[in-house]
Amino acid sequence: MRSFVPDEGYSKVSGIPVLQGRRTVLVNGGGGFLGSHLCERLLQRGHSVTCLDNFSTGRRANVAHLASNTRFRIVEHDVRQPFDIDASLIFNFASPASPPDYQRDPVGTLLTNVLGAVNTLDCARKTGAIVVQSSTSEVYGDPTQSPQHESYCGNVNPIGPRGCYDEGKRSAETLFFDYHRTYGVDIKVGRIFNTYGPRMRLDDGRVVSNFIVQALRNADLTIYGDEQTRSFCYVDDLIEGFLRFSAAGSACNGPINLGNPAEMTVRRLAEIIRDLTNSRSRIVHLPAVTDDPRQRRPDISRAMADLGWKPRIGLEAGLARTVEYFDGLLAGTEKAEVV
Repeated sequence: MRSFVPDEGYSKVSGIPVLQGRRTVLVNGGGGFLGSHLCERLLQRGHSVTCLDNFSTGRRANVAHLASNTRFRIVEHDVRQPFDIDASLIFNFASPASPPDYQRDPVGTLLTNVLGAVNTLDCARKTGAIVVQSSTSEVYGDPTQSPQHESYCGNVNPIGPRGCYDEGKRSAETLFFDYHRTYGVDIKVGRIFNTYGPRMRLDDGRVVSNFIVQALRNADLTIYGDEQTRSFCYVDDLIEGFLRFSAAGSACNGPINLGNPAEMTVRRLAEIIRDLTNSRSRIVHLPAVTDDPRQRRPDISRAMADLGWKPRIGLEAGLARTVEYFDGLLAGTEKAEVV
């Protein structure tokens, strides 16, 4: 296994970790919403990128514009099966992430997170790669404290309908830190809070995409429960956080929260989206979903101190870009249906 030199290939500009030099990077789940943005940014920085995806929830269309780049390739593969790809840096973003997706195949979701982590870590162990895990705020469950700091162990129902995802991600974190302690694998674990932006699917099932699609169709904006709050981070900000995290050196391995600490009610989000789209939609409340967290707000003090990172893109600016994307997507879908 290659020996990792903490400062090799890294630099700091004004205290900001920056990945230096051309690297070979593997992005598991590279065809997904977040993974495709990550592939794009890595290519823009001059790296060679392999996108590994079975396209069960990711889409080839998300990376079609990258296909002509000679430093980009796609490997169609399921992370539940072992793989051996030479890379100096691995991002593990492979997992269904929206409730409709992971509840459609709960056993498969759990195995994707657990076996996917094992196979990714085994690959990193062979090659000496740095491996970055995309974990989630769902490891905190329905929190009893706010904001959620990385030291909080969470309030998760392991046998509920969300357990396949929540416990899958928690188990993956356990594996990452055990591989680090036992085998010396150079790991990083980032916990993602609600993120939105272009390339989310029309049927994604998450709150931002749901509201935008409903608003553009002048359908009811459906809120599940009464007093839920969330914190929303634009995709460009999140990817910047992961890039800085990947370049932060071996002493900074997390877990680290990556998200926007600006908390708001879900109803307020619905009102903003309705206004942005000039929609005639009504806002209606439906019964709460089982185990759906009532509150989400990250404590990002660690990310600010260690990475010099915090979100820069305001909610309305990010939502405007996302609305434009969905408006074009819906127009194309409706045109295809007519044809």
